[in-house]
Order: sequence, then C-alpha cells, then structure tokens
Amino acid sequence: MTSSISKLSLSSTIPLPEKSTLMPCMNDPEPEVSIVMPCLNEAESLEACIKEAIAAIKLSGTTGEVVIADNGSTDESVKIALSAGARVVHVEQKGYGNALQGGINEARGTFVLMGDADGSYDFRELPEFLKLLRDGCDLVMGCRLPKGGGTIEKGAMPWKHRWIGNPVLSGLGKLFFASPVVDFHCGLRAFRREAILNLDLKTPGMEYASEMVIKAQLQFLKIGQIPITLRCDKRTSPPHLRSFRDGWRHLRFMLLYTPKWLFVFPGLILFLTGLAGSLILLPKPLTISGVTLDLNTLLVSSTAMLVGFQLCFFGIFTKAYGVSIGLLPGKDYWLKLINGKSVEIGIIAGFIIILTGAAILGYALIGWKNAGFGELSYQESLRQVIPAVTCLGLGIQTVVSGFALAILGLKK
Repeated sequence: MTSSISKLSLSSTIPLPEKSTLMPCMNDPEPEVSIVMPCLNEAESLEACIKEAIAAIKLSGTTGEVVIADNGSTDESVKIALSAGARVVHVEQKGYGNALQGGINEARGTFVLMGDADGSYDFRELPEFLKLLRDGCDLVMGCRLPKGGGTIEKGAMPWKHRWIGNPVLSGLGKLFFASPVVDFHCGLRAFRREAILNLDLKTPGMEYASEMVIKAQLQFLKIGQIPITLRCDKRTSPPHLRSFRDGWRHLRFMLLYTPKWLFVFPGLILFLTGLAGSLILLPKPLTISGVTLDLNTLLVSSTAMLVGFQLCFFGIFTKAYGVSIGLLPGKDYWLKLINGKSVEIGIIAGFIIILTGAAILGYALIGWKNAGFGELSYQESLRQVIPAVTCLGLGIQTVVSGFALAILGLKK
C-alpha cells in the first residue's frame, strides 16, 4: 500500500541548535528514532550531516540518536563524528550494504532513517517520514524523481542516472514485483527497525537498496513514500557509486528474485514460437514475400521448443526451491509440488510424450524400410524425424524434471 503526502517545507537556512542543547535527546537508552549513515572517508561533509540530523530529531520533538556506520575510513571521519555528537559503529566488512546493516543492527531506535553522509539528502525531512511510520507503515521511501513529486537540484544527479538508470531499474522493479515504489534506489528511507531486520537482508553492496524494497514487497510489508529533494553532493572526491557495475548488480538481484521473468516468460515465448513454427512448417514449406521457410526453419523451431521447455522448468525449480527454504514467498501448491507426486506425474506425462515421439519415429523407419534402407527424400523424412526427436527430447526432460522436483522436497 502506498501513501503519499506533501513534501515538508523547510528553509535551507534553518538554524542548527548548539551541540549542548541537542545532547539530551541523544542520550535516551531507548530512542524512538536512529538516523544511520554509512561512512567511508566522508570528512568533508560528515559534520554538517550529523548536525542536520540532530537538528531533525529536535525538530521532530522526539528522542533519537545519530549512528555513523564507519566502513574503514582512513581520514578524520571517526573523530569528526564523535566530536559532533554521533555514535560510531565500526563495520569491518566492506560495502554499502554491509555498512548499513551493521549500523541498523547496532541502532537502538524503534524507527531508523538511513541516508548518505555526503550532504545530498536533507535529514530535516524526518518529521514526514515519522508521520507515516507512526501511522503504520513498515517502510517509507523517499522519492527524488519528479514523477513521484520529488525534486532533483541541478547537477545533483548524472543524466545517465536520472534519465536511464533510475527510471529503467525502478520501472523493472514495478513490473517484476508489482511494487508501488516510484524511486527504487533512493538512499533516504525510513523503516521500523524490527520489520527490516526480519527480512534478513544479505547483499553487501549497493544492491542492498533493491533487496530491501523487493523483500519488503514480497513479505507484504506496508510501504509508503514521500517526495524529497536531492541536493548536490558536498564532497570534492569521486562518489562511491560505480554506474555500470552497481546498476548491473541491482538488475542481477532483481532477476534472481523473479524466476517467472528470468526463466518462465522467456521460456514460454520460445516454446510457443517454436511450436507455432513447427505446426506451420510440418505439412510443407512456407513462402512469404519471396522468402521460403523450410526444413532449416523447422529445425530452429524444434530447438526453440526444447530450450523454451527447459527454461520453463528452470523457473519452476527456482521458485519451488526458493519457497521451500523461505527465500521467496509462495502458496501451499509450491510445497505440494515438491512434496507430492511430481515423480509419478512427470513419469506418466513424459512417457506419453516419449511414446508419441517413438510412434512418429517408427513410422519414419517403416518408410525407410520400404525404400530398402536407401536414400530418402529429405523433404519427407525430416518432416517426420524432426518432430519425432523433439518429442523424445521433451519427454525425457519431463521425466527428469519430475525427479528433480522431488529431490527439492527431500529433507535432511
């Protein structure tokens, strides 16, 4: 479920309270909110981000803390964080995801607001995030994209991220997982800490952002979103994000979590296209606008059927395995599929297809015998042999797949 509310109107010149007036809200043993920032050599922008985060907690009228998840900084980041009033958590395992997960694990707040320490996000948006969390949302996403009401300051996002990367990956996320989230990869987001910990997030790198949204959607968590402003990075050093490498890691993770889009749908397209081509070309060649489709095309169609059939079963295997180990959500029929009579069903269906292929092949052998086992017309013989061996291949795959599904249901 998606909730959208108007953007918090805050002046960019809001006065930051002095450190001494902020510390009481930071010392609560059970704060309502923890603001977690991953940090790797962010000395240039870190102090301003921490002060802004502390000001946001005061502005929200709640108790909170700022947690800096340091991922091995070699500059003055740790010293700056401590002097600015933040709590530092040291995370040895490298990576954006590892740093955030380490910070979230150590956070004490009921709610967590996460955001980068480069000055690109305005932590004073916190009150709007808290409002939706208190209203029952498990995850509240910020949205930088104008499509979702967000604002991107001039120069704040490279054109390839703004017009290609984020729209494409966010669009695929909506397509693959029916997600309501407009900006899949926004780094400013808030959530109930317990709900996100229960998702058991594992990815170490930038794809952590996608994993959180995907698993939240698959586990039917209540998701809200608010428009935010993306500001220009305050650092002079290059960003940690690597466009193509991290974009691929996001896409790869999405595909691994959606077997129907990775395997089943492409497999069905291949199988049905091959089946249509085979049925059309089995009786005789087909000529279209001077182009003749004949035995070579029939062979390609047959191969497409075999490959498509195999892809479909890969999708079934992946989904059944994911459901059985709790990696993917699923209904009871997936468990019944691997714990039921998949072997028997596979054997029966497979042998029916095998017998069909054997019958066609037998008919072809009779024709060869009648020709004295000599030369045959390719036009006639291959229109019998190709569908025969195709059926044999499909039948064997069906039998083997039934056994493979049953193996997935075996218990240790």
